[in-house]
Amino acid sequence: MSLLKPMMMSGKEVLPLVEGGKGISATNGISAGAWAAAGGVGTVSCVNADSYDDQGNIIPQVYHGKTRIERHQELVDYGVDGGITQVQQAHEVSGGEGRIHINVLWEMGGAEAVLEGVLAKTKGLVHGVTCGAGMPYKLSEIAAKHEVFYHPIISSARAFGILWKRAYKKYGNWLGSVVYEDPWLAGGHNGLSNAEDPRDPQDPYPRVAALRTMMNKFGLQHVPIIMAGGVWYLRDWAKWLNNPEIGLISFQFGTRPLLTQESPIPQIWKDALTKLSEGDILLHRFSPTGFYSSAVRNKFLRNLEARSERQVAFQAKPCEAFSAEIQAGKRKYFVQPEDKPKVEAWISTGYCEGMKTPDGTLVFVKPTEALEIRKDQKDCMGCLSHCKFSNWADNPETKYSTGRGADPRSFCIQKTLMDIAHGGALEDNLMFAGHSAANFSTDPFFSNGFVPTVKQLVDRILTGD
Repeated sequence: MSLLKPMMMSGKEVLPLVEGGKGISATNGISAGAWAAAGGVGTVSCVNADSYDDQGNIIPQVYHGKTRIERHQELVDYGVDGGITQVQQAHEVSGGEGRIHINVLWEMGGAEAVLEGVLAKTKGLVHGVTCGAGMPYKLSEIAAKHEVFYHPIISSARAFGILWKRAYKKYGNWLGSVVYEDPWLAGGHNGLSNAEDPRDPQDPYPRVAALRTMMNKFGLQHVPIIMAGGVWYLRDWAKWLNNPEIGLISFQFGTRPLLTQESPIPQIWKDALTKLSEGDILLHRFSPTGFYSSAVRNKFLRNLEARSERQVAFQAKPCEAFSAEIQAGKRKYFVQPEDKPKVEAWISTGYCEGMKTPDGTLVFVKPTEALEIRKDQKDCMGCLSHCKFSNWADNPETKYSTGRGADPRSFCIQKTLMDIAHGGALEDNLMFAGHSAANFSTDPFFSNGFVPTVKQLVDRILTGD
């Protein structure tokens, strides 16, 4: 027996089960279409979405422009073409069932241009837009213009209140739902505020109840809330159902659908998911977006942690506090006397290249690592609206610069996510995952190597298990 009843979402009655968007090529037209065909809401990721040649092969997103501005335009063009391709595929696979949403990140480079470009060429095929990673004030205006519903992703009632009062109230009739993404449990980028402790997760119930109270004050009792982050078994959420404090509630599944037949992630990634255990997921802040994010603590993340630990304050000229001279590569720097022994130890083990950070510190890396960092920064194509790693800002008024130096403690997120999504080494790339990913190893549904279809997974979810 199903624990859930259908509800209106994006203009149609569907199962209140939503496929999480999951960024670069981790959801596509096939997975989204299959989720919609099962009666729910499929979500096409329009973040660097893939397009195909005449033989059906993925077109590599290679950048030929000599400047960042030229490469940025190539990025937008790839994004629009790929988004249109995946939406059309989702529509065909869905067979007209369920609903099809697209997901964009407001902080991705060219977000408005990609969103406008995809929606302009997919009229009638897209029913809703989910959007988070920042404060997407223009989301409602763009959605209303193209007559699709918008589904903002927020992590607090306060954030939604600001969005509603400043922008969304004017286009309230196109508000399809409000996605509450738990900042401690969701995979990918998370909306932790400076006042919230990443090591002290809060119960989502009072936070979502507060969101519903606020929405009711705005007359939005009829608008569903989508609970995202940490959702695995519906039985764990029984007290949320038919609960006036929560109101209309739907559930988003981001991690669990990764291990389905239609999931586009590589097989090596699927295999690795079944071996995760508690403690393998790290909520960290190395992302060039500046947001916390949740990912598998593999060699890639451990290397970033170690890089930041090999860090000291410095001065270019000696002074009373910075009187100890060190030689890093071809340059001399001055550090505090108590820091000199550990710097010399790092240098003696091969971490002999000092790279400046915007915070007045040096991080010590191997020469080959320094070359890779500088090359990645040079090859920047502006995949974010502003980037800590490359100093890019998608703003001509600031001459496309953040005004800060590039930060070698971060990394090129577009490069690593594109690589892992298309078969790259799992240990050498960022591997996003929600904290519930450890359930793959204990969930009996996935025992003995069973990989379900999306329809089989949806039917299983509806039982509560």
